[in-house]
Amino acid sequence: MAVYRLGYQRYQGPLTTHWQRLLVLPRYAWRRLFQQRLVLILLVASLIWPLLCGGYIYVSHRLDLLGSLPGNLKDAVEIGGKFFLVFMDVQAVFSVLLAALAGPGLIAPDLANNALPLYFSRPLTRFDYVAARMATLVGLLSLITWIPGVVLFWMQAGMAGWSWFAVNWYLGAGIFFGFALWILVVSLVALACSAYVKWRIVAGGLVLGFFFILTGVAQMVNAVLRVGWGSLLNPARSHYILWSAMLGVDLPPGPGVWPCVIVLTVTALALALVLERKLRAVEVIS
Repeated sequence: MAVYRLGYQRYQGPLTTHWQRLLVLPRYAWRRLFQQRLVLILLVASLIWPLLCGGYIYVSHRLDLLGSLPGNLKDAVEIGGKFFLVFMDVQAVFSVLLAALAGPGLIAPDLANNALPLYFSRPLTRFDYVAARMATLVGLLSLITWIPGVVLFWMQAGMAGWSWFAVNWYLGAGIFFGFALWILVVSLVALACSAYVKWRIVAGGLVLGFFFILTGVAQMVNAVLRVGWGSLLNPARSHYILWSAMLGVDLPPGPGVWPCVIVLTVTALALALVLERKLRAVEVIS
C-alpha cells in the first residue's frame, strides 16, 4: 500500500489499567523525593517523637512502683486521649514542614515547563493528575502521622490488655480519621500553593505562611476584638478542636466542633477551586 494511503488509525494494542497509569506519577515522584537530602533528614527527624512516645508507653507498663506513685504522677503516666492528642499536635508540625519541602516540587515544575499538555494528551484527566500528585503527599505524610499513631495505639492496647481496648477503642479511630483529615487539608494547601506559584521556594514559603501566619492572625483577632471565633481563621486550631472531640478530651476555649467542620470544608473547597483554575492544558489570555 502506498504511503499516502495510510491515514490515521486508532491504537488497538494493549492498554495498561487505570490504576497502573495513575500510580506512575507517585512512583517517580517518591523516587525523586527520597533522593533529596533535606527531605530524608526531616523524615528521619519526624520519627524521633513517635519512638520517644513508644518508649514512654513501654516504660509506663514496666514501672513496678506505679501503684505507689502519688495520684498526680500516676495520672501523668496513664496513656489516654491527652497523650495521643499531644502526639498528634507534634506530628502535625512536622507534617507541615515536610509538605513545605516536598509539595512545591510536584506541580510547579510542570507549570513552569508547560508540561501539562503532555500529561493531558494521554489517558489522564485533570482529576487523575491531582489525585496522583496528592497520593504522593498522602503516602509521604502517612509515614509520620497516622501510621506511627496507629502503631502506638496497638502497642498500648497490646500491653494494657483487652479491657483497655474495649474502653478506649475510639482513640484508634480518632487518630486515623483525625490525621486523614489533616493530611487532606495539608496536601491541598501544598498542591494549591505549588500550582499558584511557579517558584518552588516561594511556594514552600506560602505553605508555611498558610499555617503559621494564620495562627498569628487568629490570635491577633481574638486579642483585639476580645472574641473566640477568630480561632476559625487558624486551620491548625480547628483541627486541634476536632481532634479533642475525637479523642474524648475537653474542648479548648473557642468555637465548637461544627463551626470548625464548616470552615475546614469551605477551605478545602476553595483550595480545590484553585487547582481547578490553574491546572489547564491550554490557557487563553485576553
